[in-house]
Amino acid sequence: MKNTSKYIRKISLALLLGLTLNSCGSKKEETKEEHQEEIENTVELSQAQFDQAKIKIEKLEKRIIGSELRVNGVIDVPPQSKISINMPYGGFVKYIDMLAGTRVKKGQLLVVIENPEFIRFQQEYLEGIANQEFLKAEFDRQKELYVEKVASGKVFQQAKSDFLANEARIKSMEERLRLIGFSIAKIKEGHISASVNMYSPVTGAVREVYTNVGKYINPQDVIMDITNSQDLHVELTVYENDIPRVKEGQLIRFALANTPDQWREAKVFLVGSGVREDRSVTVHGHLKKVHEDLKPGMYVAAKIETDSNEVWAVPESSIVRFAGRHYAFAYSGEKSENSQRMHNFEMLEVTKGYTENGYTQIALVDTSKDLSTIQLATEGAFTLLAKAKNTEEEGEGHGH
Repeated sequence: MKNTSKYIRKISLALLLGLTLNSCGSKKEETKEEHQEEIENTVELSQAQFDQAKIKIEKLEKRIIGSELRVNGVIDVPPQSKISINMPYGGFVKYIDMLAGTRVKKGQLLVVIENPEFIRFQQEYLEGIANQEFLKAEFDRQKELYVEKVASGKVFQQAKSDFLANEARIKSMEERLRLIGFSIAKIKEGHISASVNMYSPVTGAVREVYTNVGKYINPQDVIMDITNSQDLHVELTVYENDIPRVKEGQLIRFALANTPDQWREAKVFLVGSGVREDRSVTVHGHLKKVHEDLKPGMYVAAKIETDSNEVWAVPESSIVRFAGRHYAFAYSGEKSENSQRMHNFEMLEVTKGYTENGYTQIALVDTSKDLSTIQLATEGAFTLLAKAKNTEEEGEGHGH
């Protein structure tokens, strides 16, 4: 019985010792984890590291940032910017060097049309001008004789009629030649040609070509279609519930499917008045500048800036992404350590809002902190993140 009691006391003592050791180990582990957590959220740089990383510190400021409506759409051109090239008089295609997609400038040669009839038109015009000199002289002579009552009124009226009729024919032939594309000044100088050059009326791109060299073109035939590249716009689809948010003059940012990070700008100039069956309207936006790579029919993802607010915003370079979250580094100040200046930063988790002109709206996850009193690293944030991760790994290494 005595031996049994001794054995029980030994077991109890062992258990008590084990619990005590375990408790000490837990406290050490907790201390290590607390220390590790502190290391993860703070970064310390020497003056040399601070200078090498070119870290820039700025106080937060409020900026006007717009809220956005995300929509989809296409690049398009208004009807007046879709130009069909045709010849008002028939003729054979003597020269053409255009393909679909060819970019052209205003005044650039597109096609040369030839027709022997063009020579006759020019000859008749020159003959009419030559004849007009005679008719004008005859009219003036008969007028003078009529006034002096030497000639009869009938002869005078005939001379007047011939003169005016020929003048009308000249104007008609002149307009026909201009319509075809001839220079009246050159014809008067004696330059007669069976062919006429056709030039691009706008700067843009050839959409389609419908003819080739040697083909006969009728007056109703379209030779090619050209799009005025300086009048491209975005057509966006906005659904019924969001229509009240869209107003003329609002800023549009859009990106192509193949370059989703390259944002371009336009401005709302017209909101459609008719609601389609899918409960949407078309919003038209004018591009702020010409983009040579844009083509009608391209799909775009767009953001319409529907209203603006004054919010806390930082340069995009201030925000880093780590483990699926966003962070910024607040400057905690400097201190002297072993005769060295040390700069301290605190890693703060933030939520991102809208972005405009390189600035992003932010809010702190820890709402107990006041953004108005914080200075952030606006440049060098990625260096601080790398330092924080290295510090974390070092802390884990010491733990083993």
